[in-house]
Amino acid sequence: MFRYLINSFKRKLARRVTQKHPTRVDHFELAGLGQVDFTNWENPLVEKKEMAAETVAFFKQFLHDGDGAIDIGANIGHMTVQMALATGKTGLTLGFDPNPYVYDILAENALLNPNKTAIKAHNLAISDEDNEFFYNSSEASFNNGGISLTSDNRHGKFALSHKVKGVNLEAFLEREYPGFIDKLKLIKIDTEGYDKEIIKSISDLLFKHHPVVITECFGKNSPEEKFEQFQVLKGLGYSLFYISDFTIDAEVVPILKQEDMLNWKHFDFYCTADQSQAARR
Repeated sequence: MFRYLINSFKRKLARRVTQKHPTRVDHFELAGLGQVDFTNWENPLVEKKEMAAETVAFFKQFLHDGDGAIDIGANIGHMTVQMALATGKTGLTLGFDPNPYVYDILAENALLNPNKTAIKAHNLAISDEDNEFFYNSSEASFNNGGISLTSDNRHGKFALSHKVKGVNLEAFLEREYPGFIDKLKLIKIDTEGYDKEIIKSISDLLFKHHPVVITECFGKNSPEEKFEQFQVLKGLGYSLFYISDFTIDAEVVPILKQEDMLNWKHFDFYCTADQSQAARR
Protein backbone atom coordinates (compact mmCIF):
# COMPACT_ATOMS: atom_id res chain seq x y z
CA MET A 1 0.00 0.00 0.00
CA PHE A 2 2.84 2.37 0.93
CA ARG A 3 4.62 1.68 -2.40
CA TYR A 4 1.38 2.29 -4.29
CA LEU A 5 0.96 5.69 -2.61
CA ILE A 6 4.55 6.67 -3.41
CA ASN A 7 4.16 5.66 -7.06
CA SER A 8 0.82 7.46 -7.28
CA PHE A 9 2.43 10.64 -5.95
CA LYS A 10 5.29 10.33 -8.47
CA ARG A 11 2.83 9.98 -11.36
CA LYS A 12 0.85 13.02 -10.22
CA LEU A 13 4.05 15.03 -9.90
CA ALA A 14 5.22 13.98 -13.37
CA ARG A 15 1.92 15.15 -14.88
CA ARG A 16 2.17 18.58 -13.25
CA VAL A 17 5.87 19.45 -12.82
CA THR A 18 8.47 19.42 -15.58
CA GLN A 19 11.72 17.81 -14.49
CA LYS A 20 14.42 15.61 -15.97
CA HIS A 21 13.90 11.95 -15.10
CA PRO A 22 16.82 9.49 -14.89
CA THR A 23 17.57 6.63 -17.28
CA ARG A 24 18.91 3.12 -16.92
CA VAL A 25 20.46 0.69 -19.39
CA ASP A 26 18.69 -2.68 -19.50
CA HIS A 27 20.01 -5.84 -21.12
CA PHE A 28 17.94 -8.29 -23.16
CA GLU A 29 18.85 -11.70 -24.59
CA LEU A 30 17.30 -12.11 -28.03
CA ALA A 31 17.33 -15.43 -29.86
CA GLY A 32 19.72 -15.28 -32.78
CA LEU A 33 21.01 -11.84 -31.78
CA GLY A 34 22.51 -12.27 -28.31
CA GLN A 35 22.56 -9.39 -25.84
CA VAL A 36 20.83 -6.18 -26.88
CA ASP A 37 21.16 -3.11 -24.66
CA PHE A 38 18.46 -0.46 -24.35
CA THR A 39 18.25 2.76 -22.34
CA ASN A 40 14.90 3.02 -20.56
CA TRP A 41 13.42 6.23 -19.20
CA GLU A 42 12.50 6.15 -15.53
CA ASN A 43 9.61 8.54 -16.04
CA PRO A 44 6.79 7.29 -13.75
CA LEU A 45 4.28 7.81 -16.57
CA VAL A 46 6.20 5.53 -18.95
CA GLU A 47 6.13 1.74 -18.94
CA LYS A 48 9.46 -0.05 -19.23
CA LYS A 49 10.22 -0.90 -22.85
CA GLU A 50 11.54 -4.32 -23.81
CA MET A 51 13.38 -5.67 -26.82
CA ALA A 52 11.77 -8.76 -28.39
CA ALA A 53 12.93 -11.18 -31.08
CA GLU A 54 9.31 -11.38 -32.29
CA THR A 55 9.33 -7.64 -33.01
CA VAL A 56 12.66 -7.77 -34.83
CA ALA A 57 11.22 -10.64 -36.89
CA PHE A 58 8.21 -8.46 -37.73
CA PHE A 59 10.50 -5.78 -39.19
CA LYS A 60 12.58 -8.40 -41.00
CA GLN A 61 9.54 -9.10 -43.18
CA PHE A 62 10.31 -5.76 -44.83
CA LEU A 63 13.99 -5.08 -44.04
CA HIS A 64 17.27 -6.86 -44.65
CA ASP A 65 20.93 -6.27 -43.80
CA GLY A 66 22.17 -3.15 -45.55
CA ASP A 67 18.75 -1.54 -46.01
CA GLY A 68 17.70 1.94 -44.94
CA ALA A 69 14.81 2.68 -42.57
CA ILE A 70 13.33 5.79 -40.96
CA ASP A 71 11.43 6.18 -37.68
CA ILE A 72 9.47 9.47 -37.54
CA GLY A 73 8.31 10.21 -34.01
CA ALA A 74 10.89 7.82 -32.63
CA ASN A 75 10.44 8.84 -28.97
CA ILE A 76 13.20 7.15 -26.93
CA GLY A 77 13.93 4.64 -29.70
CA HIS A 78 11.99 1.53 -28.68
CA MET A 79 11.04 0.67 -32.26
CA THR A 80 14.04 2.43 -33.79
CA VAL A 81 16.48 -0.01 -32.20
CA GLN A 82 14.44 -3.04 -33.26
CA MET A 83 14.19 -1.69 -36.80
CA ALA A 84 17.97 -1.18 -36.75
CA LEU A 85 18.49 -4.78 -35.62
CA ALA A 86 16.70 -5.75 -38.85
CA THR A 87 18.84 -3.50 -41.06
CA GLY A 88 22.02 -4.56 -39.24
CA LYS A 89 25.30 -2.74 -38.83
CA THR A 90 25.74 -2.54 -42.62
CA GLY A 91 22.41 -0.71 -43.01
CA LEU A 92 21.23 2.57 -41.51
CA THR A 93 18.18 3.53 -39.48
CA LEU A 94 17.35 7.20 -38.90
CA GLY A 95 15.31 8.27 -35.89
CA PHE A 96 13.58 11.67 -35.81
CA ASP A 97 11.93 13.31 -32.80
CA PRO A 98 11.57 17.04 -32.06
CA ASN A 99 10.95 16.54 -28.32
CA PRO A 100 14.25 17.22 -26.50
CA TYR A 101 13.25 15.17 -23.44
CA VAL A 102 12.90 11.94 -25.39
CA TYR A 103 15.53 12.83 -28.00
CA ASP A 104 18.31 12.77 -25.38
CA ILE A 105 17.44 9.13 -24.66
CA LEU A 106 17.02 8.30 -28.35
CA ALA A 107 20.54 9.64 -28.90
CA GLU A 108 21.85 7.37 -26.12
CA ASN A 109 20.16 4.34 -27.69
CA ALA A 110 21.60 5.21 -31.09
CA LEU A 111 25.08 4.63 -29.66
CA LEU A 112 24.38 1.28 -28.03
CA ASN A 113 24.86 -2.07 -29.80
CA PRO A 114 27.36 -0.77 -32.43
CA ASN A 115 28.24 -4.33 -33.41
CA LYS A 116 24.59 -4.99 -34.33
CA THR A 117 23.05 -1.67 -35.42
CA ALA A 118 23.77 1.62 -37.17
CA ILE A 119 21.47 4.44 -35.99
CA LYS A 120 21.57 8.19 -36.46
CA ALA A 121 19.30 10.30 -34.23
CA HIS A 122 17.98 13.73 -35.19
CA ASN A 123 16.22 16.24 -32.92
CA LEU A 124 13.92 17.34 -35.73
CA ALA A 125 10.29 17.26 -36.80
CA ILE A 126 9.28 16.34 -40.35
CA SER A 127 7.25 18.99 -42.17
CA ASP A 128 6.35 20.29 -45.64
CA GLU A 129 9.26 22.70 -45.58
CA ASP A 130 12.03 23.75 -43.22
CA ASN A 131 10.42 25.75 -40.42
CA GLU A 132 10.16 26.23 -36.65
CA PHE A 133 7.23 25.01 -34.56
CA PHE A 134 5.71 25.22 -31.10
CA TYR A 135 5.81 21.92 -29.19
CA ASN A 136 3.11 21.10 -26.63
CA SER A 137 2.31 18.13 -24.40
CA SER A 138 -0.67 17.05 -22.34
CA GLU A 139 1.54 16.39 -19.32
CA ALA A 140 4.56 18.07 -17.79
CA SER A 141 7.04 15.22 -18.26
CA PHE A 142 6.76 15.61 -22.07
CA ASN A 143 6.38 11.88 -22.69
CA ASN A 144 4.04 12.74 -25.56
CA GLY A 145 3.15 15.78 -27.60
CA GLY A 146 3.12 17.36 -31.02
CA ILE A 147 4.11 20.33 -33.14
CA SER A 148 2.03 23.27 -34.31
CA LEU A 149 2.57 26.56 -36.10
CA THR A 150 0.54 28.27 -33.35
CA SER A 151 0.99 28.28 -29.59
CA ASP A 152 -2.70 27.51 -29.11
CA ASN A 153 -3.06 23.89 -30.25
CA ARG A 154 -4.69 20.58 -29.36
CA HIS A 155 -1.57 18.84 -28.07
CA GLY A 156 -1.79 20.15 -24.50
CA LYS A 157 -1.18 23.03 -22.14
CA PHE A 158 2.48 22.24 -21.39
CA ALA A 159 4.79 23.97 -23.87
CA LEU A 160 8.51 23.98 -24.48
CA SER A 161 10.15 27.32 -23.79
CA HIS A 162 11.66 27.31 -27.30
CA LYS A 163 10.53 26.32 -30.77
CA VAL A 164 11.63 23.08 -32.40
CA LYS A 165 12.98 22.71 -35.94
CA GLY A 166 11.20 20.93 -38.76
CA VAL A 167 12.67 19.81 -42.08
CA ASN A 168 11.42 18.56 -45.42
CA LEU A 169 12.45 14.91 -45.31
CA GLU A 170 13.42 14.34 -48.94
CA ALA A 171 15.50 17.51 -49.13
CA PHE A 172 17.15 16.66 -45.79
CA LEU A 173 18.06 13.15 -46.95
CA GLU A 174 19.47 14.36 -50.25
CA ARG A 175 21.56 16.95 -48.41
CA GLU A 176 22.73 14.93 -45.38
CA TYR A 177 22.63 11.31 -46.57
CA PRO A 178 23.46 11.12 -50.30
CA GLY A 179 22.50 7.72 -51.69
CA PHE A 180 20.37 6.77 -48.69
CA ILE A 181 17.05 7.13 -50.52
CA ASP A 182 18.05 4.38 -52.96
CA LYS A 183 18.38 2.00 -49.98
CA LEU A 184 15.24 3.19 -48.19
CA LYS A 185 12.82 0.30 -47.66
CA LEU A 186 10.63 1.33 -44.71
CA ILE A 187 9.28 4.47 -43.02
CA LYS A 188 7.50 4.19 -39.67
CA ILE A 189 5.39 7.13 -38.46
CA ASP A 190 3.97 7.66 -34.96
CA THR A 191 3.26 11.32 -34.30
CA GLU A 192 0.24 11.58 -31.97
CA GLY A 193 -2.43 12.10 -34.63
CA TYR A 194 -0.20 14.06 -37.02
CA ASP A 195 0.60 11.00 -39.17
CA LYS A 196 -1.68 12.03 -42.04
CA GLU A 197 0.08 15.38 -42.37
CA ILE A 198 3.48 13.67 -42.28
CA ILE A 199 2.39 11.32 -45.06
CA LYS A 200 1.23 14.28 -47.15
CA SER A 201 4.53 16.10 -46.54
CA ILE A 202 6.56 13.10 -47.81
CA SER A 203 4.14 12.13 -50.59
CA ASP A 204 6.66 12.82 -53.39
CA LEU A 205 9.20 10.56 -51.71
CA LEU A 206 6.60 7.81 -51.25
CA PHE A 207 5.29 8.07 -54.82
CA LYS A 208 8.76 7.86 -56.36
CA HIS A 209 10.30 5.16 -54.15
CA HIS A 210 7.43 3.30 -52.44
CA PRO A 211 9.06 2.16 -49.20
CA VAL A 212 6.80 0.20 -46.86
CA VAL A 213 4.93 2.63 -44.60
CA ILE A 214 3.94 1.76 -41.04
CA THR A 215 1.66 4.33 -39.48
CA GLU A 216 -0.99 4.90 -36.84
CA CYS A 217 -4.68 5.67 -37.11
CA PHE A 218 -5.15 7.97 -34.12
CA GLY A 219 -8.22 7.29 -32.02
CA LYS A 220 -9.06 10.95 -31.49
CA ASN A 221 -9.07 11.77 -35.19
CA SER A 222 -12.46 12.32 -36.83
CA PRO A 223 -13.89 9.83 -39.34
CA GLU A 224 -13.17 12.37 -42.08
CA GLU A 225 -9.51 12.57 -41.05
CA LYS A 226 -9.25 8.77 -41.00
CA PHE A 227 -10.85 8.57 -44.46
CA GLU A 228 -8.37 11.12 -45.77
CA GLN A 229 -5.43 9.12 -44.39
CA PHE A 230 -6.75 6.10 -46.31
CA GLN A 231 -7.31 8.10 -49.49
CA VAL A 232 -3.86 9.70 -49.46
CA LEU A 233 -2.11 6.34 -49.14
CA LYS A 234 -4.30 4.64 -51.76
CA GLY A 235 -3.66 7.56 -54.09
CA LEU A 236 0.08 6.98 -53.71
CA GLY A 237 -0.28 3.37 -54.85
CA TYR A 238 -0.42 1.54 -51.52
CA SER A 239 -2.43 -1.37 -50.13
CA LEU A 240 -3.24 -1.07 -46.41
CA PHE A 241 -3.22 -3.77 -43.70
CA TYR A 242 -4.31 -3.55 -40.06
CA ILE A 243 -1.90 -5.16 -37.58
CA SER A 244 -2.80 -6.17 -34.05
CA ASP A 245 0.78 -5.80 -32.79
CA PHE A 246 4.38 -5.38 -33.88
CA THR A 247 5.12 -9.12 -33.74
CA ILE A 248 5.72 -11.71 -36.43
CA ASP A 249 2.54 -13.61 -35.46
CA ALA A 250 0.29 -10.53 -35.26
CA GLU A 251 -3.18 -10.58 -36.78
CA VAL A 252 -3.19 -8.94 -40.23
CA VAL A 253 -6.43 -7.70 -41.85
CA PRO A 254 -6.65 -5.98 -45.26
CA ILE A 255 -8.15 -2.48 -45.17
CA LEU A 256 -10.03 -2.46 -48.46
CA LYS A 257 -12.16 0.66 -48.24
CA GLN A 258 -12.10 3.89 -46.28
CA GLU A 259 -14.96 2.80 -44.03
CA ASP A 260 -12.74 -0.03 -42.75
CA MET A 261 -10.71 2.64 -40.97
CA LEU A 262 -13.57 2.85 -38.46
CA ASN A 263 -13.43 -0.86 -37.56
CA TRP A 264 -10.91 -0.13 -34.83
CA LYS A 265 -10.72 2.96 -32.64
CA HIS A 266 -6.94 3.38 -32.43
CA PHE A 267 -4.63 1.09 -34.37
CA ASP A 268 -1.44 0.60 -36.33
CA PHE A 269 -1.29 -0.52 -39.95
CA TYR A 270 1.28 -1.12 -42.63
CA CYS A 271 1.15 -0.21 -46.30
CA THR A 272 2.88 -1.91 -49.20
CA ALA A 273 3.16 -0.76 -52.79
CA ASP A 274 0.59 -2.24 -55.19
CA GLN A 275 2.24 -4.71 -57.58
CA SER A 276 2.08 -2.34 -60.55
CA GLN A 277 3.78 0.36 -58.49
CA ALA A 278 6.39 -2.02 -57.02
CA ALA A 279 7.34 -3.16 -60.52
CA ARG A 280 8.27 0.40 -61.41
CA ARG A 281 10.90 0.62 -58.68
